[in-house]
Amino acid sequence: MSGQSLTDRITAAQHSMTGSAVSKTVCKATTHEVMGPKKKHLDYLIQCTNEMNVNIPQLADSLFERTANSSWVVVFKSLITTHHLMVYGNERFIQYLASRNTLFNLSNFLDKSGLQGYDMSTFIRRYSRYLNEKAVSYRQVAFDFTKVKRGADGVMRTMNTEKLLKTVPIIQNQMDALLDFNVNSNELTNGVINAAFMLLFKDAIRLFAAYNEGIINLLEKYFDMKKNQCKEGLDIYKKFLTRMTRISEFLKVAEQVGIDRGDIPDLSQAPSSLLDALEQHLASLEGKKIKDSTAASRATTLSNAVSSLANTGLSLTKVDEREKQAALEEEQARLKALKEQRLKELAKKPHTSLTTAASPVSTAAGSIMSTPAIDIFSTPSSSNSTSKLPNDLLDLQPGFHPSVHPISTAPQIGGTWGGFDELGGLLKPTVASQNQSLPVAKQPPNKLVSDDLDSSLANLVGNLGIGNGTTKNDVNWTQPGEKKLTGGTNWQPKVAPTTAWNASTMNGMHFPQYAPPVMAYPATTPTGMMGYGMPSQMGGVPVMTQPTLIYSQPVMRPANPFGPVPGAQIQFM
Repeated sequence: MSGQSLTDRITAAQHSMTGSAVSKTVCKATTHEVMGPKKKHLDYLIQCTNEMNVNIPQLADSLFERTANSSWVVVFKSLITTHHLMVYGNERFIQYLASRNTLFNLSNFLDKSGLQGYDMSTFIRRYSRYLNEKAVSYRQVAFDFTKVKRGADGVMRTMNTEKLLKTVPIIQNQMDALLDFNVNSNELTNGVINAAFMLLFKDAIRLFAAYNEGIINLLEKYFDMKKNQCKEGLDIYKKFLTRMTRISEFLKVAEQVGIDRGDIPDLSQAPSSLLDALEQHLASLEGKKIKDSTAASRATTLSNAVSSLANTGLSLTKVDEREKQAALEEEQARLKALKEQRLKELAKKPHTSLTTAASPVSTAAGSIMSTPAIDIFSTPSSSNSTSKLPNDLLDLQPGFHPSVHPISTAPQIGGTWGGFDELGGLLKPTVASQNQSLPVAKQPPNKLVSDDLDSSLANLVGNLGIGNGTTKNDVNWTQPGEKKLTGGTNWQPKVAPTTAWNASTMNGMHFPQYAPPVMAYPATTPTGMMGYGMPSQMGGVPVMTQPTLIYSQPVMRPANPFGPVPGAQIQFM
C-alpha cells in the first residue's frame, strides 16, 4: 500500500472547506501511506503548539479521532505524531494529555486486513500503553523525566529522601512500559514502526539518564536512612539492576538496525559488592547477625559504585548533547538552503525602476521612495488665499454660512468640457465653433455655494447650458400676485414672480408644444423659489449672478424645464 488513499484526500478536503488547518495537517500526517509522518507536517503541528491562539484540546482530539480508524497505518502514525508532539512540542500539549482521565484505549486493537496488520497491531497496543504511562508520569510529578535538568545540581540529584523514594518508582513504571515494546531487529520492516522505534530509543536514553541520577542520589543517602527507608531503597536498587540489563538489550537492537555506534551510550554496572554492602546494612538495622565490616570498606564500595554509575550518566549526557548538536546543524543547514533559494528567486526577478512622474512609489538603490501622485481633480495651492471646504451641501439649517472659494487657475482639460472647479465636482460644458477656441474656465470670484438643495440643483442646471459661450435671456419667471404679509418693522413683502414659459427656442434648439408640468406642495411646507438673473460677461467669461431666495405660500413650481411633456415630441431644427 503506497500513496494517499481516496479517503485521505476526501478527509483533507473536508477540513479545507471547514477552514481547520490543524485538522487538515493531522490528516495529512496520518495518511494510509506506509511511511512515517512527514517532517513538514510534524514541524507545522509543533509550531501550532507554540501558538497561543491554537486550541490544544482540538489538536489532541483530532489525533484521538484518527486512532479510531480501522487501518493499522493510520492508528500507528497517529500515535507517532502524538509522541513527537509530547517530546518536541510545547509543554502545554503534554499538560493537556496529563489532565485527561483517559487517553488511548487501544488495548484490544486488531487490524484483520492482512498478515502485516496482525503483526503491527501488537506493537500498536504496546506503544499506546507507553504513551499513556508517559502522560500519567507527568501528572504525578508535574514534569517530564526526559526533559528534566541533569547533573550534580539536577532535579534527581538534589531531591530529598522522602520525595526520592516516591519519584524513582514512577520512573521505573515508565521505563517498564518503554521496554515492553520489545521489538527485534527483524521486526523493524517498514517506515512506520521504524519511526516509532527511533522516538522510543531517544526517550530510553533520556529516561534512563534521569533514572541513573536518581539511583546515585539514593545510594549516597542509603546509609543515613531509617530502616523502612533502607528497605524501600534496597528494593529500588535491585529493580534498577534488572532494568539495566533490559536497557542494554534494547540498545543492542538499536545498533543492529543501523544507529550509529557513537549515538549509543556505554552502560557501566556497579560492582556486585555494593549489593552485599546494602543488604548487610539493612540486616544490621533489623538486628540480624552479620559479618563484620568496617565503615572504611563500606565507603570504598559505595564510592566505586557511584563512580561507575556516574560514568554511565556521563556517557548518556554525551549522547544527548551529540543529538542536540546534530539537530542544531540540521536546522542551520535548512535555513541556509532556504536563504540560498530566496536569493535565487530574487535574482531571477528583473530589476525595474519606475520613472513616471505620476507614479506614487519609485525604487532607487534598493530603497522605496514614496512620492505624491498627481491628482487631476485638485487645484494648485495658493499662498495668498486660504480655501475652506463648505459644510454639508445638504445642510438646510438657517445658520449655514457658505464659504467663498478663490478663482481656479487650473488649466483647461480638452474635449467638450470647459473644466473642473476647485472642488472637482462641477463641470461646465461648452461647444466651440470652428473659428472659436475653447475659453479657459474660471471660477467667479464671488460664487457662493447655496445653503439650499433646490438652489444648488437649479444652479447646476444653469451651468449646463449648451451654446457658444453666450446664454440667451429667454427664461422669465413671474408670479401673479401674493397675499401681503406683515411681520416686524424690518420686514418687507416681496412679490413672487409668475411663471411664464416662453421657450420657442433655447440655445439654438426649437421645442414646440412644450409646457412645463407643475407640482403642488402642501400648504404647510415653505417652498424656496429661485429668481435667476441671466449671466453677464466679465472679460469674455460667463458669470452667473447671485440667485434670489424667496419664501412663499403654496405655489405652482415647474419641474425640470428640460424634461419633455408626456405625449409631446421634440423637434430639432
